[in-house]
Order: sequence, then C-alpha cells, then structure tokens
Amino acid sequence: MTKTAPAPVPTAELRASDADRDRIADVLREALAEGRLDPEEHAERIDAVYRAKTVGELEPLVRDLPSPAASGRAAVPAPGQPYGARALPASDNLTAIFGGAARKGRWRVRRTTRVLAIFGGVEIDLTEALFEHREIVIDVSVIFGGVEIKVPENVTVRGDGGGIFGGFDIKTYEAPDPEAPVIVVRGFAFFGGAEVKRKRGKRLKNLRSY
Repeated sequence: MTKTAPAPVPTAELRASDADRDRIADVLREALAEGRLDPEEHAERIDAVYRAKTVGELEPLVRDLPSPAASGRAAVPAPGQPYGARALPASDNLTAIFGGAARKGRWRVRRTTRVLAIFGGVEIDLTEALFEHREIVIDVSVIFGGVEIKVPENVTVRGDGGGIFGGFDIKTYEAPDPEAPVIVVRGFAFFGGAEVKRKRGKRLKNLRSY
C-alpha cells in the first residue's frame, strides 16, 4: 500500500528562527529612523518580535510598512532564507522607554548604532559580536535611564559626550594593535548614566575580520 506523503507545513506555521526575527527587527528599525513609527510603537513591536514563535506571528508586525525595495533599502531575505551581510542597513536603533533593550551574544555590529533610553535601560555587549567595519559609532541619548556597553579587551575605545545631573563614563583606551576595531561612543546623559566596561578575558580572536 502506497503511503501518502505528509502535507507541507504552511509557511505561517513554521517556527521562527533568529534570522527571521532579525529580518523583521531590521524593517522596524528602519521605520523608526524614517519616522514611520514613533519610539513607543517601535518598542512594542520589537518586544513582540522577540516573543514570536512562528513566522505567521512576525509578518503582521510589518504589514503596514513599505517593503525594502519600495523605500530604496537593500532587500531583506524572506523567512527561512540566509541572512546575508548585504541585507543589513548601515545603522541600528535601540530604544528603551520605561523598559529595557539589549544586544548581546553573536550579532553583527552596524557602522552606527543609535541608543535612546528614557526611564529605561539598554545593554550592548560587543564581546562576542562580529565587526564588519573598522570603526563603529554608538550614539547615546539617556534621559532618566542608563546605558551599559561591554567591550573586548583588545579594541580601541574613544568617547565624546557629557552628563547633566548624570554620568558619561567613557574612558579612552588605545589598543596595542593599530588595526584593532575602534569603538566611538558619543552623546549625553541627563539625569542618567552611560558607561563602557572592558571585560577581562574577552578578546576578539580575529581583529581583521571586517
């Protein structure tokens, strides 16, 4: 007796991968940068992105936003497709309003990361990140909040900012290797704080991977 092959699982019911979530998060960040979403809407949708279990839960979060091709952005891979380097926009946005946001683990750092913390906290951990540019810039705006940036031991750190009734603790450090990545942290903290911590024992293994 011939066995009937099982019906394929509809795309919407497929389990979402990390690449699928990142694909949607990138569209939302671009929408925030373009003014299509306000910070509160962006924060709500980003939270939903990282709680989503299936592809079907992700797609409605960008249904009312233009496709990357329509807005002139680089094409974003479809669900389940490889997440190539060329799909990444040049900038990233992290927003925490009465809440928290984080980037950590194995992630690809954009040329510019913009951080906004209002009555919230943001953690950026670069100790396992993939650097694709020799110099990256982290723009920080803190109002009654806090931003903590963790970096490997063997990168250069430079700061340009200040605090008003707050702290902007960015200690300059020049790595011995002149080709090491450079992390520039700039901005301001108003009734809040921003700091960079060099993590002992954490080192980039390939300083020339960018």
